Amino acid sequence: MKLATALVASVALPAAAFATDLEVTHWWTSGGEAAAVAELAKAFDASGDKWIDGAIAGGGGTARPIMISRITGGDPMGATQFNHGQQALELVEAGLMLDLTDVAEANNWKEVVFPPSLLDACTVDGRIYCAPVNIHSPEWLWLSNKAYADAGIPVPTNWNEFVETAPQLEAAGKIPLALGNQPWQSNLAFGAISIAVAGLDVWKQVNVEKNMDVAAGPEYAAVFQAVADARKLAAKSTVQDWNQATNLVITGEAGGQIMGDWAQGEFQVANQVAGTDYTCLPGLGLNAYLSTGGDAFYFPKNKSADVEEAQKRLAALLVSPEVQVAFNLKKGSLPIRGDVDLAAANDCMKKGLELLAQGNLVPSGDMAWSPDVQKQNEDLLVEFWKTDMAPEVAHQQWVANLKSGL
Repeated sequence: MKLATALVASVALPAAAFATDLEVTHWWTSGGEAAAVAELAKAFDASGDKWIDGAIAGGGGTARPIMISRITGGDPMGATQFNHGQQALELVEAGLMLDLTDVAEANNWKEVVFPPSLLDACTVDGRIYCAPVNIHSPEWLWLSNKAYADAGIPVPTNWNEFVETAPQLEAAGKIPLALGNQPWQSNLAFGAISIAVAGLDVWKQVNVEKNMDVAAGPEYAAVFQAVADARKLAAKSTVQDWNQATNLVITGEAGGQIMGDWAQGEFQVANQVAGTDYTCLPGLGLNAYLSTGGDAFYFPKNKSADVEEAQKRLAALLVSPEVQVAFNLKKGSLPIRGDVDLAAANDCMKKGLELLAQGNLVPSGDMAWSPDVQKQNEDLLVEFWKTDMAPEVAHQQWVANLKSGL
């Protein structure tokens, strides 16, 4: 992907006859996330409509059931966040989501959205039902330069070095690995370690080609052993929320955290500088890649024609170049179009942009497996991280869960 030197200023937005209030639900409530979503609200308000913020605290696992219940219960919001993939598929198939194909065609989404898999994830039976807003990759290792300076050792350059230096961090009174107690964080850490340890080819054989012999083989046995090692490093991490774990890294109380690139928003709010105060390692420094997950907005059907027109105006605005720049610079994510100027990107975002340009991409788990399979494995991995369950036992159950989704 080549970055243009100037923004593309024109975007086909339906003219607003008068201001319309639109409630937008999402789970962006941390400091960095709030700063990012404020950019979306500011742009929508400036266009003549009104963003009514419907933030739901507790993360996606808490927010999604509330959102789905409102939509299916006849109390739809104007727009709602979901992740790319199958999270809203049943709602679309039930005819509860607004068809945005006319907006996408008017604004050339098929030409500007990159990679194409992002728009594919919004497409059902040839029709487009969501507006992607970012590319989020969960597989990053964030390191506190201060923690390693306090311990008198160099900042690691990959996961293996991180594990090897953990005893020295502990001797200096540090928590080696910060990990929050929300279930999705355990699942995210497992996914990141999987591709770092097993490698891209093995990951694709299991998650794309659905090869269960490979899933049950030695490469993933090594992954489960690596996670068993990692849980020892996170044993003294007692925080709940992901951003609390990030704060342990920011303050130098912990050596590192496996977390998505949205952690950049927290470092930014804390006025920390990439490469100076903290270090970022995509693919944990072992297998640098990006999974093309992220966030998209869906628009539940509404009986009001005025609301529907406002929904389409917001959908077009979210994908516009100006909003893509303002939002993603605050969010720490990558834009979903390649014709925008990101000269202000920090060192970590530039690493992500380079990987995107190189095509080091894999689909996210949301695109590879059904919500049922993901929930089964999330429950399994929470138990694995928080108990002394043997790696072999967890591995066997994980394979059985995958097979149930075939």
